[in-house]
Amino acid sequence: MQETPHIPVLYSQVVDTFSDIKDGIVIDCTLGYGGHSSMILEANPNIKLIGIDQDETAIIFSTCKLKGYGDRAVIKKGRFSNVIKDIVAEYGVENIRGILADIGVSSLQLDEKTRGFSYDSDNLDMRMDKDAPLSASDVVNNYSSDELERILYEYGELRNYKKIASAIVENRPFTSAKELSATLKPHMPQGKKIHPATLLMQAIRIEVNDELGELKSLLQTIADAKLSNAKVAIISFHSLEDRIVKQTFSDWKKNCICPPEAMRCTCSNDNSLGKVLTKKPIMATDEELKENVRSRSAKMRVFQMSKR
Repeated sequence: MQETPHIPVLYSQVVDTFSDIKDGIVIDCTLGYGGHSSMILEANPNIKLIGIDQDETAIIFSTCKLKGYGDRAVIKKGRFSNVIKDIVAEYGVENIRGILADIGVSSLQLDEKTRGFSYDSDNLDMRMDKDAPLSASDVVNNYSSDELERILYEYGELRNYKKIASAIVENRPFTSAKELSATLKPHMPQGKKIHPATLLMQAIRIEVNDELGELKSLLQTIADAKLSNAKVAIISFHSLEDRIVKQTFSDWKKNCICPPEAMRCTCSNDNSLGKVLTKKPIMATDEELKENVRSRSAKMRVFQMSKR
């Protein structure tokens, strides 16, 4: 088996989450290096795993890594919010037993400097799908000041978003992430454990790849599929993603979906999709944090879809 360059986050917790699945299909919506997928296949010998990724580099690597599992491992290219619909249609609702999504940028993308995800990259790209039309360069060099303010405020949660947007406009064009982060360093938060440019890069990356929109679409697709006995595990890395997952799972468990102002229930009061299995998010252990510093902000929430 091909070695995974990096240990996937929350690896033991992911394996434990799906350990009770004896047959059927598990979907790994964010295949990456195939770390989670290979561990799930190894721990669950009677399941079939379908991995999804929009990154061609990840697909090439994981195709080689998972080939030893034969037809138990299937890989599909595309955005998970779209591909998962086709998987459910092809294999049937009753056969989908687990769904895993590790949201955000992968180690593969961060470490490959030519992809432009890192603050010290020599280019400015950040596309998870290299064929996608919008790049970080387009956002930084072509967006209006108002558009930049929006993404810095909404996706970076930066207090001085107006000053940062103004500094971008005044100093562009930028040709690299390294140049961008160095120029804006005086305006970025200082003294934190993370690099000063982290929230800036996060905001641009989310815009380029429509990450929050993709997450919302995935969750909506799962709800619409009316899965009858599937466990859904979502790993997020910042508060924006975790907030969406937490609120969605809370909505999914509700029997009554009438608006708060309704005088009485008119929705039949039987709309629950299942139950939340994690009252608090699952996070990395101290031991894992020593092995993999990138797991420090990872949070996993799990929901059990029920038979209806």
